[in-house]
Amino acid sequence: MGGNALIVYRRCGCQGAERSCLRLAEPRHGSWYFAVQVVGASGRRERVRKGGFASAEEAEQAGEQLIAADREGAVGATCTVAQWLRAWLGSDQSIRPRTRQGYADHVRLHLVPGLGRVRLAELSSLNVRQLFSALARRRNRYGRPLSPSTLQRIHATLRAALNAAVREGLLTSNPARHLRLPRPRCPHAVVWSQRRVAAWQADGQRPAVAVWTTQQLRAFLAFVHGDALFALWWLAALRGLRRGELAGLRWVEVNLEAAELTVAQQLIQHGGQIRVVPPKSAASQRTVALDGETVRLLLEHERRQAEQQQRCGSEWNADGYVFVRDDGRPIAPDYLTQRFRQLVLASRLPPVRLHDLRHGAASTALAAQVDLRTVQGQLGHASIVLTADTYTSVLPELYHEAAEATARLVLTTARTTARKVRRIRLPQT
Repeated sequence: MGGNALIVYRRCGCQGAERSCLRLAEPRHGSWYFAVQVVGASGRRERVRKGGFASAEEAEQAGEQLIAADREGAVGATCTVAQWLRAWLGSDQSIRPRTRQGYADHVRLHLVPGLGRVRLAELSSLNVRQLFSALARRRNRYGRPLSPSTLQRIHATLRAALNAAVREGLLTSNPARHLRLPRPRCPHAVVWSQRRVAAWQADGQRPAVAVWTTQQLRAFLAFVHGDALFALWWLAALRGLRRGELAGLRWVEVNLEAAELTVAQQLIQHGGQIRVVPPKSAASQRTVALDGETVRLLLEHERRQAEQQQRCGSEWNADGYVFVRDDGRPIAPDYLTQRFRQLVLASRLPPVRLHDLRHGAASTALAAQVDLRTVQGQLGHASIVLTADTYTSVLPELYHEAAEATARLVLTTARTTARKVRRIRLPQT
């Protein structure tokens, strides 16, 4: 293979089959690879082969990125930061597609323009600090400065790329390692109280993250009762599943006899395509208990889906998803967000996002006296701290109960003390 000739092919891990495996005709069997020769860290041309891509287009794009970096100069001791960042993007297959897209955006918009011409071996902590000082002064298209959370994500991209350069022996240490940035303030969910609803109706004021009260949620579920995805909205509101988990749920993972379902995968959208990926984290792969009403709704949903399958006949896509389009194909997660927004607007309830139903599910569970550890497991969080800090926007009735309980404790203590004082005979003077 001479020059930068790029070869894209498909293979699997079947022993002894290599590229001749007959199952490669199946859409989900094996994965796509690219192979190309570039100048490696040693300064000599080396054959690079990377796999794990979901499509030939993704493999080809990653290979072209590596070729582009190679044509600009050797990815070695004398390469620039831009050359290394592009080579890193084309070679690291351990990151999720959406994470990779975020990395690519950070590299293209911020890191290459700010640090691209610096020699990788000469990159210093001062260069990194100067870049982020400039980014902190930059305005986005809305005229607002980049948020602390955006700066943190850009820094995470640079740190990951430079850690890879350290592993390759191109750097002795990571110049971005000790950079200090302002800590982002995570917006906490607030409840749509009567005053907030009135302010929203008057001038459109709305919190960044908000959840419905129990009465508002009940009104929404009554409004969407006839929607084809009613069971999905119900699961999101009561059990707190993420939209990708709902879209990726299959009937094989639902056990209505045992009243439970298992979150084993999720669907994401990347490059205009729907992809099956593992859950967000190890803790996200979980079993969720179902109540009797949810079991009844899923049984009814399954019955209607079977009727739709009979009407479609051979045109039905039998992938076995719980929530599907009219022909059995899986639903795109972005469509769920769009459809939910339409339904909320039509209901005339105060606005919430689809993800805010997850916040509300935690708050509703707490209002029902479910302990925090159980709520953590229901949501699939690895840390109970994340559950407590982010998703426990407690509903107003809990605040009133806490206030009454505190008052009762103080009043009871005061009365007991008064009775004891009256029983004590004061010494006569």
